[in-house]
Amino acid sequence: MAQRIIAIDQSTSSTKALLFDEECKVLARTNVDHKQYYPQTGWVEHDAEEIYTNMVEAIRRLMADVDLHYSLVPYTFSLAITNQRETAVVWNKNTGKPIANAVVWQDTRGAELCRELRRKGRARMVFDKSGLLIDPNFSATGVKWLLDNIEGARKSAENGELLMGTIETWLIWKLTGGKTFATDYTNASRTMLFNIHTLDWDDTLLKLFDIPRSMMADILPCDAVYGETTVEGIFPNPIQIAGVLGDSHGALVGQMCFEKGSGKVTYGTGSSVMVNIGEEPKAAPEGLVTSVGFSAFGKTYYGFEGNIYSTGATLKWIADQLQLVGHPSEMEALATSVEDNGGVYIVPAFSGLGAPWWKSDVQGAVFGLTFATTKAHFLRAALESIAYQIKDLIDVMARATGGRLKEIAADGGPTKNKFLMQFQADMLDTPVVCTEVDDASALGAVIMNGFARGIWKSFDEVASLRKVTQVIQPQSNDQKNILYQGWRNAVNQLIK
Repeated sequence: MAQRIIAIDQSTSSTKALLFDEECKVLARTNVDHKQYYPQTGWVEHDAEEIYTNMVEAIRRLMADVDLHYSLVPYTFSLAITNQRETAVVWNKNTGKPIANAVVWQDTRGAELCRELRRKGRARMVFDKSGLLIDPNFSATGVKWLLDNIEGARKSAENGELLMGTIETWLIWKLTGGKTFATDYTNASRTMLFNIHTLDWDDTLLKLFDIPRSMMADILPCDAVYGETTVEGIFPNPIQIAGVLGDSHGALVGQMCFEKGSGKVTYGTGSSVMVNIGEEPKAAPEGLVTSVGFSAFGKTYYGFEGNIYSTGATLKWIADQLQLVGHPSEMEALATSVEDNGGVYIVPAFSGLGAPWWKSDVQGAVFGLTFATTKAHFLRAALESIAYQIKDLIDVMARATGGRLKEIAADGGPTKNKFLMQFQADMLDTPVVCTEVDDASALGAVIMNGFARGIWKSFDEVASLRKVTQVIQPQSNDQKNILYQGWRNAVNQLIK
């Protein structure tokens, strides 16, 4: 019987449902946006129940399309999940209700706690155990804040009534009617509560953040079966949930970065740069972190990673908040209408600066404005800021892995911007490879689903399905060093 895999890509701004076949081809897709909540400066929240409802609706719409086109052919359906990482949900296991909105990875309310822990000298211990830097980007501070500030939460947690999880854990728990309370190694490794050496929750880290172990989910490999669901009755018979991993890790797998030294850039709301470093959890160089890259076939592969908070989010801000364009897709034509950025640099530190700076208290800024500055210069500077931030990370990774990377696999919506991709290749002096599937994170979940369910038996077997659509070669750019120095000067003014 033919296989059809539904991949849920639950991102910071929306929930996608995509239908894949055994050849890793996308047959159909739907998308449902969810609301962003900003109750205070630096706070970012999501309604976890809305996200679950939207996921069900996305699958319902997808299946309506599938029924229309494929009703005459029998298929075996299954469900794979990839998700925005670090966003933390705390809910009551008896009522099934979250105690508050989810604390999103962009949220900085834990910044003061992080500063306090660093002042107390806890940074080395946290880094050695979790592979992470102490930063509000990771889940632990958000969970602690909820337990400390939501009335009755701390007592309920101590009584064993509360559960915590990143988004995939919440979705799986809901989909299975509370039968499966589980996460995977990749999402666990982004909580600041997981020991990357023992591959388990770490009691010392749980104590540091005062989080009861009873709140923590079971941890499974990415290529495991996580349970069964009818998706609120959409399927008459239960289908398997198999293949789960965080979105950046999904993109690493989706870009077929199975070999040590291969890497990818995901251009999303923020951006993740990750390089496969093999089966040994090495300490990351300064400014980077070590996470579980993915786990499959009984082995765990690690990655060096750096996270940028605002890349696609910067373009969305320009379109939605400033309303300089109707849609980010309109930016390329205007940006290329001028020869350069006119000396303008945008440092999009809306939620602080991520890797390699890790300055959560820095705010965004614009430098170099003059009366000669036009909208086109501003838009070009916004696009360039994405490439500069990626270069900041790639340079650190290249030094750590012994030199310039052979190529960088790229995915995400902004890869459609030809100016940005060429500027990126020029800045890196490295070919940028784009593949046929835009949704590499979803493809990664599909691949793990296939491994779990025996569709593919090896990395090589699935890697043969990779289809490269374009390779952007770096071009000679006499101004690139001057442009990049201008960016570094702008950043240095903010982080002094």
